[in-house]
Amino acid sequence: MDVVPRRLKMVIALVLLAGAVVAAFTLPVPSPAELRNWAAGAGPVTALVFLAAYSVLTVAPIPRTVFNLAAGLLLGDVLGIVVAITATAVSGALGFGLARLVGRDLVSRHLERKVVRAVDERLADGGVLAVASLRLIPLVPFAPLGYCCGILSVRFRPYLAGTVLGSLPGTVAVVVLGDALTGGTPPALLACYGAFALAGALGLARIARGTAYAGRAGQPATLDPVREEIVRAEPTQHLRRVSEE
Repeated sequence: MDVVPRRLKMVIALVLLAGAVVAAFTLPVPSPAELRNWAAGAGPVTALVFLAAYSVLTVAPIPRTVFNLAAGLLLGDVLGIVVAITATAVSGALGFGLARLVGRDLVSRHLERKVVRAVDERLADGGVLAVASLRLIPLVPFAPLGYCCGILSVRFRPYLAGTVLGSLPGTVAVVVLGDALTGGTPPALLACYGAFALAGALGLARIARGTAYAGRAGQPATLDPVREEIVRAEPTQHLRRVSEE
C-alpha cells in the first residue's frame, strides 16, 4: 500500500527539483529598473503584486537581492522592508513545506547516516539560533537552506522565526543601502555583509560548543581501570569473609 504513494512522491519531488533548477538557470532575472516598469502597470496594487511575485519566484533558487533592491526602489524604505521581509517569510515557508511534503519520506532512510544525523541533530537542537545564524551568512543560499530544513527534523515554528530574524538585517541593508538604479554593491553594504557573516559564524560556533558540552555532560562518569577493578572486587571479598565466618 505504501509503494505507490512513495513512488508518486518521488516523481513529484524530481519534477519539482528539475523545475526549480531549470527556472534558476533559464529564467531571466529582471533588473530593478525592469521590475519598476513592470510594477508601474499594476497601479495602486503594486505592493500586493510585488509581494506575490517575490513570494512565489524566490521559492526556486533565484537570488532575493534583486527583489530587495526593487522593493526599496518601488515602495520606499519602510514599506519596501515590510513587503520584502513578509515575502521572505512566505517564500521560506513555501519552500520548507514543499520539501517536507514530498522530500522527507524519500530521504528518511539516509537520516541514520552519521554525518547526516549529526547535521540534523545540530539544526534541530539549535532551533531559532541555528536557522538565524545560517540566514545571516550571505553565502548560504536562501531556497536550498529551506529545502534542507524541510527535509531534516527542524520544526516549522523555529525555522520560520529563525528565517525572519536572520534575513531581516540583510534585507534592511539591501533595501536601504543597495544601489537599486545600477544594481551595484556599495562599500557600506559589503561591510554589512561581513558583519552579518561574522555574527552568523559566532552563532554557529555557540551552537557547536553547546552541543559538545551537552554530549560530555550526558556521558556517565567513569572510573580509571585500577579503581574500577577495586570496586568490582569489593563485593566478592565481602562475601568471601562472610562465608568463612
